[in-house]
Amino acid sequence: MLLTALTILQVFVSLAIVALVLLQRGRGAEAGAGFGAGASGSVFGARGATTGLSRSTAVLAAIFMLNSLALAWLGTRPVADAPQGLIESPASTKPVAPAAPAPAPAPQR
Repeated sequence: MLLTALTILQVFVSLAIVALVLLQRGRGAEAGAGFGAGASGSVFGARGATTGLSRSTAVLAAIFMLNSLALAWLGTRPVADAPQGLIESPASTKPVAPAAPAPAPAPQR
């Protein structure tokens, strides 16, 4: 149950990270500012303002990493009730009774 919930959370967080990264403006978009296209770096300095998108991306990245560690830890824990293979399965541990011999056919006259 916990493994399934963490896996679903992992999928949603990874999709959200992809969406947020695609929504953010790239660093190459500011390259035109040096050639007179605008003064984008003059107000907030050379690095620019930290937007809500970049903060939420950092939070989701932290959640993604912690969730990945939790999934890895849960994936390596042995399950107590599950059989390890065909040899150790519960059905094969019971002794098998030998089959009764078939009755001899009746003599032909």
